Amino acid sequence: MKLYGYWRSSATWRVRIALNFKDIPYEYIPVHLVRDGGEQLKDWYQTLNPSQQVPTLEVELDGSTRHLGQSMAILEFLEEFKAAPAMLPKDLYLRSRTRQLAEIVNSGIQPHQNLSVLNHLKALKVDSNAWSRKWISQGLVAFQTVVEETAGTFSVGDSPTWADACLIPQLYNARRFSIDLKPFERLVEIESVCAELECFKKAHADAQPDAQP
Repeated sequence: MKLYGYWRSSATWRVRIALNFKDIPYEYIPVHLVRDGGEQLKDWYQTLNPSQQVPTLEVELDGSTRHLGQSMAILEFLEEFKAAPAMLPKDLYLRSRTRQLAEIVNSGIQPHQNLSVLNHLKALKVDSNAWSRKWISQGLVAFQTVVEETAGTFSVGDSPTWADACLIPQLYNARRFSIDLKPFERLVEIESVCAELECFKKAHADAQPDAQP
């Protein structure tokens, strides 16, 4: 497999966590989101991913090279490609709660901090950072409220799930936007547990070959 992504992209980061957790070998191919106007906008990348976003997963299936975009779709693929170790609980309710937590981040927070959105807000003379902080904070409140019911050692029970794969990059981004995480003590506790696992260490933005100071 090949994973096209950007070191600080939270969506790419989620997929790295899942690949590492499932011990699936892959080649990481950096796509710089800023250099030369953004490599994701170049023709060569658009042929892989028409959305011009990262990540893109390249896989060989039935003798053909296939490409998948959108991190949640990729997580679904990986879960079916290699069922164990699982990143979704067996229990029907908890499995749905895991998806709910993942989507709180994926659809409720992330779109409000994407580079393309921030650049558009700046062009409109809007304080993009202040705008994003509102939605990130609101989303983290929702995430922590749901976690109070489902958490064990991790966000859902005592094994890493998609919820954690989405949470960890989001907390990193929250700090980038200077959000006070003191009200989110439970989430920071989960983060500290994840930080001890090799699959999360290897996936961390700062550990990527394209990471920048």
